[in-house]
Amino acid sequence: MRAFLFLFLLFPIIELAVLIKVGSAIGVLPTVLLVIGTGILGSVLLRVAGVATAWRAREKLARGEMPEQEMLEGLLIAVGGGLLLLPGFISDIFGVLCLIPFTRRLLVGKIRRRAQEQAQRQRAFFDDAAARTGKTHPNVLEGEYERRD
Repeated sequence: MRAFLFLFLLFPIIELAVLIKVGSAIGVLPTVLLVIGTGILGSVLLRVAGVATAWRAREKLARGEMPEQEMLEGLLIAVGGGLLLLPGFISDIFGVLCLIPFTRRLLVGKIRRRAQEQAQRQRAFFDDAAARTGKTHPNVLEGEYERRD
């Protein structure tokens, strides 16, 4: 948690340093135009990729399947577009990585594997607690009912 906080505080300083270096290398006006251009590119890519992902999700729903891949890709597209809208070149690099289909699928695969591992760890602890108490379903109450109209 502390490492994340440290990186969160350090990120704007690094972005500013890179902007200054690029500005001193190519000039102020080209740097500003480049930052504005990446912001425009981010909004266009966000719209195009988002619509394509929404169509794929709709097709899966029409077939009766759960569009979990499309939902995660949509999340990464939103993150990537937001990163491209931020001024700075480091955030632009991460934003483009989130928007390129090949790298986006790699990231989604990694996120899915991590989520499955987390779910298995939680399930293992739950099953262990249920085995210790001797209850397989701790919230199930047995009983009878009668419907009266």
